[in-house]
This record gives sequence, structure tokens and C-alpha cells, in this order.
Amino acid sequence: MKESTPPASEPLITGAEIARLAGVTRAAVSNWRRRYSDFPAPADGGGSTPLFSLAEVRSWLAKQQKGNDQSDDVRLWQALRGAFGDDIVAGIAGVARFLAHDDASTLDDNLTELAARLTEKESAAHVVDLLVERFLDSSRRAGTDQVTSPRLVRAVSQFAGRVSGKSVIFDPACGIGTLLLAVGPAEGPVRRGQEIDPAAGDLAQMRAALAGSQNTAIATGDSLREDRWPDLRADLVLCDPPAAGTDWGREALLLDARWELGTPSKAEGDLAWLQHCYAHTAPGGRALVVMPASVAYRKAGRRIRAEVVRRGILTDVIALPPGMVSSHAQPVHLWVLRRPTSVSSVSASVRMVDLTANAPDGPMEPAAEQAVEVPLIDLLNDSVDLTPSAYVNASREDLPAEYRALRRSIEEGLKHLTALLPDLTAGEGPGTLDGATVSLADLSRAGLVELTDAEPTSTSDQLDTEYLRGFLRSTSNNRRSTSSSGSYRLDVKGARIPQMAVGEQRRYGVAFRALREFEEYVGEVTRLAEQAGALARDGLTNGALLPPEDAA
Repeated sequence: MKESTPPASEPLITGAEIARLAGVTRAAVSNWRRRYSDFPAPADGGGSTPLFSLAEVRSWLAKQQKGNDQSDDVRLWQALRGAFGDDIVAGIAGVARFLAHDDASTLDDNLTELAARLTEKESAAHVVDLLVERFLDSSRRAGTDQVTSPRLVRAVSQFAGRVSGKSVIFDPACGIGTLLLAVGPAEGPVRRGQEIDPAAGDLAQMRAALAGSQNTAIATGDSLREDRWPDLRADLVLCDPPAAGTDWGREALLLDARWELGTPSKAEGDLAWLQHCYAHTAPGGRALVVMPASVAYRKAGRRIRAEVVRRGILTDVIALPPGMVSSHAQPVHLWVLRRPTSVSSVSASVRMVDLTANAPDGPMEPAAEQAVEVPLIDLLNDSVDLTPSAYVNASREDLPAEYRALRRSIEEGLKHLTALLPDLTAGEGPGTLDGATVSLADLSRAGLVELTDAEPTSTSDQLDTEYLRGFLRSTSNNRRSTSSSGSYRLDVKGARIPQMAVGEQRRYGVAFRALREFEEYVGEVTRLAEQAGALARDGLTNGALLPPEDAA
């Protein structure tokens, strides 16, 4: 089909967004494109990720009478796309400001009505999170650097560890606040951020207000050229810097005091961001900075890398799995720096962690064979290469023995899985438990259930916790609690469990507990299987392992 040419300001959407807009699967959209000759032609994006005119798609859906049962969140997203186009961040910020402070100065009546209607069913914070989820799904969103992907947020949170409620947390490239607000408890920490885009910074500030993070302040400006927090020293600095080109301000910043490790070259803007973060780190505090993998070995940055190592301030370099960043497929590392409190507190080694064999949604806790402590002296060679795989792979002195051990662990794990799976007998058939039920909300109001951020917990001897949690994960309750985007959020008002004597509850509870342990152990065996597969492939391709003689 010939590509149409919409006006530059007209919103374009992906096939995935059409599916969400119409309330169908992506496969259904693909089927429509094949079956209907009048389906809108792609307006941009090429064959792999075609983009369609929102106006044309809406017109076609209306003509075909498809997607007429749209949910309120879909209607709100459509209205925002129509009103703000590529400036969608400003639109979401306007909704957040309306819900946080009843300020509708940037919204029309239709948008405020849709937003208010949604808050009758969901919290204001969740409404904004839904809009941010849709923004993340949009491949044509403006300002990719404004958003840290959920995968990257999870990885940074993992390696940040437990954060005190009294901490000062700083993100000098905070975007819409995703990373800044994700680490540490919602209430307590002092959070400071800076963002070059006013709309993104405004959205970050509003998200903080809705999340209950009251002690949060976001400044606007270019952090490298116009540092708005020059005197701030934080316990934890988090940063997923924007792509650093050659125009990061080097000429104007040659004598800047932040370059205590050396003035970065024009080509090493990433090391400028690293030093900016370290300059804002308090004694004893840490900086976790996402870096392109090439920073670990590029010739231009060798002198600064050597100084980072020599001073003993680099504690970890973590090579993250591929697919961590939404906007590109390039590998990224996470560098962890700690500012010493004294000469004796400097690090004597760097922990090198290689997670590149892991799935991006898999475990982030490194296995023993994925990490190695490297003495500083071993890093200070001519190249000062800080690529984790070079040191982790070198530490594997006996790959065949490691492979045999993994095989034994998997064999034992599979036997244990069989033992864990409960031996269930035939019941009277589907529908036999469709009797009297009680809602989770009623149980909570009666004081029989404690609702926390984790799973609900029984507070009464008359209600078994495993029974409660098991039935809350039933098909009907899952359907109520799973959004159109696939995310799970327990529907407290709608969730119901059968009424049953406590003795019978405990029988079910034992089975549900066994199932939970089985599912958890499946994850462990899967992790071992992935390690064995990666190890076998490495060994076969580097000569450390040979195929069996009868493999043919």
C-alpha cells in the first residue's frame, strides 16, 4: 500500500497502540490489515514498526464499529494524543497536576472529566501510571531520554539495595522521575532532581506529589552547563544520563571543579556525567550511573578510568543483559562509585559482574560464577579495560567441571520439582465452588485481613493466609486485577473468595503453598538451565568442551 503523508503535527500510533485503543489483541490488528483493503496505510516507521495516523485509525474503527466498548483510560489516552500530539509528556503532566492540585489550566473540559471519572475507580497515582505505561509503549514518543525503562529501573534498584528513609537521593537527569521515585521508600527520603525539559520535570514533580513523596524538588536546566544543585551532596546518586554526544559543553567547562578525575575529551561526555554524579556524592555515599559498554574500553577515556581505579572509588562494574534499554539494543553497564570517608576506606578491588547471559526480565542477583573481585593492580594496565566479561571469563579455570556441576544440579532440581508438585485428586467438576463468597474489602473492614504492599495476610485464626492468597489468584480474580496492558494490581473491591470452614481452608492452603514453592523452584531450575546453556555454548565454541562422540 502507498504510504499516506499526514501533517507533521498529527499523532501517529503503533499497531500495539491500535490494539489497546480497540480493546483487541495485536494479532487481531494484523488480521484487519490483511483482510480489509480500506485499513489505513502506514504513515511512517517502515515495515518492521509501521506507524498509523491516529485520526485515520479512529475513523476506520468507527466506520467498522470496532472498539466501541473502550475503557475510560483508553478514551483519556486518545483525547490526550489528539490534544497534545507529540507533546504528550506535557499532556500527562497536565493530568497529573489536575489530580494532584486540582489545577486544570492546561486541560479542556473533556480531559478533566475523563480523568476525574477514572479516579472513581483507581487512585490518582495509578491513573497517571497508566498514562506513563502507554507513553512507554509508544515507539514514536518524543524524548526517549526522558524515560528509564522498567527493566533498567529494576536493575538499578537491585544494586542500590536497601535505602534508608533518612537518605538524600539525587538524579541529575531525572526525566519524568521514574528512577528517582522508584528507589527507596515513598515517604522519608529527601529527593532532588534536575531535568532539561520543563514538561518532563513538571511531570516528575507531580508524580512525586501523587506518590506521597512530599520532600521532592525538581529543578529545570542542563545539569552539566547549569547545575541547579551546586551545594548538594547526596547519600545516593542515581543517573541514567541522556546520550552524550560531543556537544556537552566542554569548551565552557574546561576549568570546572567537578573534573577531579580529569577533564573529559569532547568524545567522552559519558565520563563528564559520571564525574558530575560523583561530585554530588557525600562522603560514604554511592553513585550508580548507567554507562554505554564502550566507556569501559574506549581509548579516549583511559586516563580517567585509570584515575577512578587508582583512587579506589570504583566498587562495581555490572554488565547488564541485552535489551535493557527501550530506545536501542546496545549493551549497557552500571558503574557503582563510593566516595571514601577516609584514606583507609578506599576500595582495594573492583567487583566485576557479567549478567549478559541472563534474560532482561530474569534475575539480577549475580550467581557465584558471574562475579569476581579484581584487585586494582590487575586493572591498571595499558588499556585499563573495565569490561566485566574479560575478568569473569578468565576466572573460570575449570569450565568442564563447572558444566558437570550444573548438570548435576539440574538433575537434582528436576527430581525435587516432581516431589514439590502436589498430588491432587479429581473434584466434582468446575463450578462446584461457585457458592457463597465474601469480598476482600469486607474482610479488610472486619479486621480479618491486613492489606500491605505485599500480598494480603490473614490476622485471624479463622482465615488461612495461604488459602486467601491462593483464591485471590483464581482466574476470575486475576481477570479483575489485570489491566489491559497486562500489569497486575489486586482489585480490593472486586476480589472475592469462597466461604469455607477453617479446616477445609487449611487443606487448600497446604496445596496452594506447595504450588507456590513449586513455581518458585521452577524459576531456580530455569536459572540453572540458562546458565548451563550459556556455559555449554561458550565451551563448545572456545574448545573447552567437546560434543559426545556418538552425537552424529
